[in-house]
Amino acid sequence: MKIIGALALAAMAATVSLPASAQFAKAEDAIKYRQGALTVLGSHFGRVGAMANGKAAFDAKSAQESAEIVAFMAKLPWAAFAAGTEGGKAKPEIWKEQAKFQDLAKKSEEATAKLAEASKSGNLDQIKAAFGPAANSCKSCHDAFRNR
Repeated sequence: MKIIGALALAAMAATVSLPASAQFAKAEDAIKYRQGALTVLGSHFGRVGAMANGKAAFDAKSAQESAEIVAFMAKLPWAAFAAGTEGGKAKPEIWKEQAKFQDLAKKSEEATAKLAEASKSGNLDQIKAAFGPAANSCKSCHDAFRNR
């Protein structure tokens, strides 16, 4: 039984350490993965935004849960933008301007982490203050690298 567990752990570790291009059998797989991650992120970001903008009643617990999901999901899609995964709503500039793309991705991760941290306060004003920069980080990347 211990051998099976060790083999399963080794297989999982090998999968996690594979380069992004090896994680997706086809470009379509990478596109679906990143679109799925960004859809979930956007849904929960929209929930926090509705509260921050007064379009939905503020619920501190719901805001925190959604902000934490946003921060987690903001870490996931970038591996699915490896060479050979062009397509979807992504502009070709992503693969031509990797340094800029990676910089914007990092800024998005940082801004959404600050939003999640602010949400722990349960204070709507703190959430609002963190929501704006997070929204701007998303917009910057979309403006430069996403087809409408």
